[in-house]
Amino acid sequence: MSNPIRPTFDHELHGLQDNLLRLGSMLEAALGRAIQSLTTRDVGLAQQVVADDDKINALRYEIEEECFLALATQQPTARDLRSVMAAFSMAADLERMADHAEGIATIVVRMGDEPLLKPLIDIPRMADTCRDMLRGALDAYVLRDEAKARAVARRDDVIDDLYQQVFRELLSFMLEDPHTITRALYLLFIAHNLERIGDRAVNLAERVIFITSGELKEFKGSV
Repeated sequence: MSNPIRPTFDHELHGLQDNLLRLGSMLEAALGRAIQSLTTRDVGLAQQVVADDDKINALRYEIEEECFLALATQQPTARDLRSVMAAFSMAADLERMADHAEGIATIVVRMGDEPLLKPLIDIPRMADTCRDMLRGALDAYVLRDEAKARAVARRDDVIDDLYQQVFRELLSFMLEDPHTITRALYLLFIAHNLERIGDRAVNLAERVIFITSGELKEFKGSV
């Protein structure tokens, strides 16, 4: 005999997935606008990123409520339970990634029309890699593809290397001329926000592994 509850639960799982993808799309747009506001020195665009963060927060809480409802009414087990718990965790990570994008925009607002200390080279590369990791993690989630998830985690080394390069370069500016400290710190804080976005993209990949295998552990080094 077929389980009459199953179609309802499958519908709820699809709804969770759709909302997670929508949250990911909102995050990617926020990050893109934040970096654009930096490169074009568009304070108005940066302020819009900050204002729109409330919509991202609201969707995160909507997803969490859907997870609680699924747990309470469907009492899932095994892989179904892991899918719900992973969605709950991923929503939190996506929302925190958006907070880092908002943090970048907030720094752009504080910078105003103050000239950049140096041309932007590595920071846009970090942002591009972050967006690639986000897309890869969400693709792995939809496909339940462990190999794709591990590939996302490996790309975090690129983010870390770029961050260290930015850090060393900005530190040299500050040591050579203390008058550059404020402008150097602006860029360093932006790079740090991007580094944290990369770390949380790895968290997303870890949750995909959790769904597919039940294995829950932190990726370290090569994966």
